[in-house]
Amino acid sequence: MTPPSRARSFNAAAARYAAHRPSYPPALLDAVEELAGRPLAGARVADVGAGTGIATRLLHARGARVIAVEPGDGMSAQFRRSLPDVPVVRGDGNHLPLASASTDFLTYAQAWHWTDQRRSVPEALRVLRPGGALALWWNDFDADVPWIADQDTRLRRFFGEAESTRFAPVHLRGLPSGLGFVSRQVPWTRRVPIDVHLGNLGSHSAFLVIGPEAADAFLAEERDRLTGFFPDGMVEESYTVSLSVALAD
Repeated sequence: MTPPSRARSFNAAAARYAAHRPSYPPALLDAVEELAGRPLAGARVADVGAGTGIATRLLHARGARVIAVEPGDGMSAQFRRSLPDVPVVRGDGNHLPLASASTDFLTYAQAWHWTDQRRSVPEALRVLRPGGALALWWNDFDADVPWIADQDTRLRRFFGEAESTRFAPVHLRGLPSGLGFVSRQVPWTRRVPIDVHLGNLGSHSAFLVIGPEAADAFLAEERDRLTGFFPDGMVEESYTVSLSVALAD
C-alpha cells in the first residue's frame, strides 16, 4: 500500500476520525508561539492536511486568521460540518493553493510525513512570509507507560513491524535539513472510555487499509485485554507531542 493510498484511506473514516482522535493541549500552541517568536492571534495561518479540523479549531480559537488545506473529499466534508465558518481549500503540502509570501504560520498537524519533501519544502518556503514559521507536530503515545508499550508490542506483531513507528523520535520523522528546526516535546494525558481509545486506534491508516474483518478482530481482543486492565472502563492515555518549528528567511 503506497503512502498516497494510505492517506486517502481516511476519507471513508472521517466521522470516526473526528469522534475519536485526540486533540492537543494548550501548552502546544504556547510552544508554537514561543519558538516562532510571535503570537497566533491575528496571524495568517494555513493549516495543511487539516483533516477534520482538530488542530484548525484550536488555531482559530487562538484568534488566528486560519485557512485549512485538505485534499480529501471525506475529510473536507467532515471539516465543513465541524467548522462551517472556517475556510477550507482543496490541496496538499506538495501543491499549496496559496499565494506566495501570504502566511505567517504554516502548520502541519500529523500531516508532514504524507508529503514529498522535494516538493513540500519549496512550497512551504514559497508561501511563508520572511520570518514566518513552519510548524510540524506529531501526537504520539508515551512509550514509557508500561501498558502503552505492551500494546505497541502487540501492534508491531500484528502488522509485522520489526520496530515501532508510533514512538519514532523527531529526527527520524524526516525533518528537512538546513532549515534550522528547533524542537520541543509537550507531554499530556486524556481519560477516555475504552471504545474511544479503540476508535482512535482503528482510525489510523494501518487499520483502515487492512479491511474491517482483520481490524475488528484485533480491536475486539484488545478490548478484552484493556477491560481487565481498566475495570472502570476508562483508559488513561498518555501522549507526547513532538513539535518542530523553523523560521523562513
